[in-house]
Amino acid sequence: MMTKQSEEENYLIGRQPILNRDEDLIAYELLFRSAASRTHAEFSDVTHASASVILNTLSGFGLEQMIGKNKAFINLDQKMLMGDAIELLPRERVVLELLESAVISPELITRCRELKEAGFTLALDDHSFNPIYKELYEIVHIIKIDLMQTPPERLDEMVKSFREYPVKLLAEKVETRDIYMQCHALGFEYFQGYYFAKPTLMEKKRIDEAGTILLKLIRLLLNDSEIEEIERAFRSSPGLTYKLLLLVNSVSLGFKEQIETVRHAIALLGRQRLKRWVQLALFVSEKQPGLENPLVELAGSRATFMEQLAIRHPQLKTNRNSPDQAFMIGILSLLEAIYHISLDEVVASLNLTYEFKEALLTKSGTLGAILELAELFERSFSKMTLEHFKKAGFSQDQVLDAIKKSQNWKTELA
Repeated sequence: MMTKQSEEENYLIGRQPILNRDEDLIAYELLFRSAASRTHAEFSDVTHASASVILNTLSGFGLEQMIGKNKAFINLDQKMLMGDAIELLPRERVVLELLESAVISPELITRCRELKEAGFTLALDDHSFNPIYKELYEIVHIIKIDLMQTPPERLDEMVKSFREYPVKLLAEKVETRDIYMQCHALGFEYFQGYYFAKPTLMEKKRIDEAGTILLKLIRLLLNDSEIEEIERAFRSSPGLTYKLLLLVNSVSLGFKEQIETVRHAIALLGRQRLKRWVQLALFVSEKQPGLENPLVELAGSRATFMEQLAIRHPQLKTNRNSPDQAFMIGILSLLEAIYHISLDEVVASLNLTYEFKEALLTKSGTLGAILELAELFERSFSKMTLEHFKKAGFSQDQVLDAIKKSQNWKTELA
């Protein structure tokens, strides 16, 4: 039986299908869930709930795993809509759903117009026709009508009012086939509700990081620090490295370039997107064990050891990217032990090169051989172990120097 503590260590998101007039799946609404409210949305801070859904989707599950080739409807209060964190979202894959609590204002109209011009799709949630929203109706793409709050006798009149504007209508909380057929006849374009499917709970083991690392990252980004400094901050955190790679895949789903190093991932993502993600992560992060975690210590030590071996390897020392690649493989190889994520899942969820996949799963290739040597060293170190290193092309002094640097990996990062 899952305890409350173990539930809080998981990513939780509700997901409900949205269908078109042919009853084809076209999107999912992503809903806030927590250990205290696994079947419904229960929260005291709407902004926090929205931030959690965005962060958990992008760098917890990964957008592809959550919605496949469909779109994601994400609820936003006015504060989140006015902020720039939402610009982290891939605009072609999401629908920004403005909650009914939003207050109409010139600032809101201007912001919605900016987002539309930037390529975002906008929707109004739980909405009833009101002339004061006339200017907003000219901007948004979709209006969701809550059938539990709208009397059936008012539907026809409301639909006619909305038809004066370039919007599509979504019938929300469709409970029965009769209600679905009525809305279909009235010309609703989209449908969502228990008649089709109840929200399902998506759950995944949480990978959170100490707030100090996130604070350090945001400070580096705000100071426009060199990419080497940003890379070092990620190197101190195996979980954050994994989340970075997931994020690159989430916001660049159509991007075919394979990730080779942490620096490569940062470059693909870009400073601005990275800054927004770190700000969001900081907003919803929970205090977790940091560098003092023994498994994190092992990951840092292994990764540094592999990096030092790559610098000295006869076949790799001429490739300037090899040390970074070896370091990342060392980090990823221990995610299963640290966060209970199988290597198969790691490989499936990250756009890694074939060489990386084979190194992690079968320890084949040059990088795989270095991983195997690192694991051999961790189990024991003797004259027999040293012979394995010599066969791989390393001298005794090279191995001892790599060991020394790996034991001081925190100093090396600093």
